[in-house]
Amino acid sequence: MCDPLIPLIGRAPHDVVFRRPGGSTTAAAFLADAQHLAAGLPDASHVVNLCQDRYCFAVAFAAALLRGQVSLLSSDRSTERLRGMAGAYPGLYALADEPGFEASLPVHPVAADASARPRFAPDNLSIRATQLAAIVFTSGSTGEPVAHRKLWGALAARSRDAGRRFRMSAGQPVSIVGTVPAQHMYGFETTVLLPLHAPASSWCGPAFFPRDVRAALEMLPERRVLVTTPLQIRALLQAESELPALDRVISATAPLYAELAAEAERRWQTEVHEIFGATEVGSIASRRTIASEVWTTYPRVRLHASRTRTGEEDVLVAGPFSELYPLSDLVERLDGTRFRLLGRRTDVVKLGGRRTSLAALNHILTSVEGVSDGIFVAPDDLDERPTARLLAFVVAPELSAEAVMAALRGRVDPVFLPRRVVRVDVLPRNPTGKLPEQALAVLRARVGEG
Repeated sequence: MCDPLIPLIGRAPHDVVFRRPGGSTTAAAFLADAQHLAAGLPDASHVVNLCQDRYCFAVAFAAALLRGQVSLLSSDRSTERLRGMAGAYPGLYALADEPGFEASLPVHPVAADASARPRFAPDNLSIRATQLAAIVFTSGSTGEPVAHRKLWGALAARSRDAGRRFRMSAGQPVSIVGTVPAQHMYGFETTVLLPLHAPASSWCGPAFFPRDVRAALEMLPERRVLVTTPLQIRALLQAESELPALDRVISATAPLYAELAAEAERRWQTEVHEIFGATEVGSIASRRTIASEVWTTYPRVRLHASRTRTGEEDVLVAGPFSELYPLSDLVERLDGTRFRLLGRRTDVVKLGGRRTSLAALNHILTSVEGVSDGIFVAPDDLDERPTARLLAFVVAPELSAEAVMAALRGRVDPVFLPRRVVRVDVLPRNPTGKLPEQALAVLRARVGEG
């Protein structure tokens, strides 16, 4: 693998790369902030980035990269998780922007005002393409979080390719409002890395609740791009508030059903696109949800087929500065750049000689009028216990469990009807809309299922 030098930021010094409630930050100012922070970092090989403000997160990541330190990115900030990281990475310290933040490891503060910029023009330092830049942990939605290594060359190349895919041009840069945390791979790529290498600026203020998203979009110049999740698209539509003109909406982290995408396009007069990716491989493809079920890979990303010992076909992903990596999802490879998503391997359930996906069942459940959220859950021993059945949790304030079950009859194959429908006030989703396995285990334990 070649090892060229790639600039930390591929933008002109005067380009706006981040926007904050207090004003805009140019590429030159961002570089100055990163170099200033880098100069004061302690000596270490690894650092966990706990910054909540998106700008502080970006500066902290860049500063660590300049010092040759690997950033650990995890959405789990619990004491137990941090202790586990400290045990796995000796000498680990944390970067945090919350005054007085306490953790089970040393904490180095990151100032939100970044007022100590040098007056001279900073150097746009370059980083080796093969330098390990980050280790990103999965969300734990299917079990224990798993670590995945990210080289700087792959991160930078994928950002440039994403900019090309979504028609970002220097003559008319886009303004991004992201509702996804920077510690998540999707949020990291689209709201932190993308502005460093494509004609875009990223909003760094509040943008989670519908009122905050609308306020953020109103503060930004056109062309506006909303980077979000299916759960938050639904919340924005239910809020029934009009949004400023959107160039497009980009969604990921969970299946986006065509009906929801169509409603968003109609209400907001825009296009809704999905990104296909995973923590393991990053973002690799996209599609316009209502236009096609076929995904097209980013420029320079290619799909390769490999036969397993059992004769099944594995699909492997190849991209700049990346080794071939097998997709964990079930896909139908059409050619080197196009595929259909058949489902996640862990999503397929089989009962009574029939098979379906939990995603399909969840779609039916959340389509029931009066159900605002819901999920089907399969017991761990579904394949071994003949009497095992599915379970459904629903958020439906105006419906009884019996009414939900009655609505499912006729829509769901009887073998996949849940043994019980359990009403809950809220599902314990994380900021990206996923339900971690531990949270599901707690729900199942409450009702004696598991």
